[in-house]
Amino acid sequence: MLSLPVVSDTPKTSARETARDGDVRHNWTVQEVVALHNLPFFDLVDRARAVHRANHAPAVQLCTLLSVKTGGCPEDCKYCPQSAHYETEVGPEKMLDVNDVLAAAQRAKEGGSTRFCMGAAWREVKDGPAFERVLEMVRGVKTIGLEACVTLGMLTEDQAHRLKEAGLDAYNHNLDTSRRAYKSIITTRSYDDRLATLSNVRKAGITVCSGGIIGMGESVDDRAAMLVELANLTPQPESVPINALVRVAGTPLESLPPIDPADFVRMIATARLVLPKSKVRLSAGRTELSREAQLLCLYVGANSIFYGDRLLTTPNPGEDEDSGLLNAAGLEALAPSAQ
Repeated sequence: MLSLPVVSDTPKTSARETARDGDVRHNWTVQEVVALHNLPFFDLVDRARAVHRANHAPAVQLCTLLSVKTGGCPEDCKYCPQSAHYETEVGPEKMLDVNDVLAAAQRAKEGGSTRFCMGAAWREVKDGPAFERVLEMVRGVKTIGLEACVTLGMLTEDQAHRLKEAGLDAYNHNLDTSRRAYKSIITTRSYDDRLATLSNVRKAGITVCSGGIIGMGESVDDRAAMLVELANLTPQPESVPINALVRVAGTPLESLPPIDPADFVRMIATARLVLPKSKVRLSAGRTELSREAQLLCLYVGANSIFYGDRLLTTPNPGEDEDSGLLNAAGLEALAPSAQ
């Protein structure tokens, strides 16, 4: 006869709960977040789902991301095919023309996206013609009627104010991982440099988009520590993209194993619990996740996806595939009027 262990039917909780689930807190500890992350899977799913339903409508924001300046980046981010430090299939390209970018933005709007994100493979923003072109792109995207977001590397407070004047809604600048693990991934830019850029963005009145990547060899403690850094910002980021490492040939991380889909769901659920009001964006790495895993991510807290077959230089599910995903979930795309 099969003997099964006797377990309590009382749900396990985190080591120390000083606020109710769903409250915005800025005093999280790594130990608390690890305890949440390591809850029995279905307990974590239930708690995250409850917080998600209490704080967000049953809709998913569709975002489109376009690389407006590809390759040749001087940073040595070990996951990135655009780094000039590694030999990958991504070479340096000229910056796109404004009209080409705006045509892509118009197509994105017609496809259902409400946010258009533009990325440049720069270490930092430099004043001059290239930055002026970005400002023109931002103004044009706003004229089309989309949220405008850019990711350009480090920027000063003055540059952030200029982006705000152009109409920029959001600035993406990911922390990538924990402070402890960061030095093993990037050596050309410090963790505090990243936080300083986020501070400049916030001072300019632009919303913050900042998250990270899992699957780079980091520990659960590192994943929790990254979420703690984000959650303890005041205010918390409005947007938190969670990425799974896309293993690209030629980069130092190309031989790492793929992320366990259950671990990805845990990360999304934990992010929802510690960042209850933020949009949690299901980002890079979705091509290696099954439809079922993505549905679970939407169930426990993700309420935004990047829409279109490319994310800068890495693959992304096609629009038909994502339309089928939302239909299967019974979710609608967020309408512009609902933002």
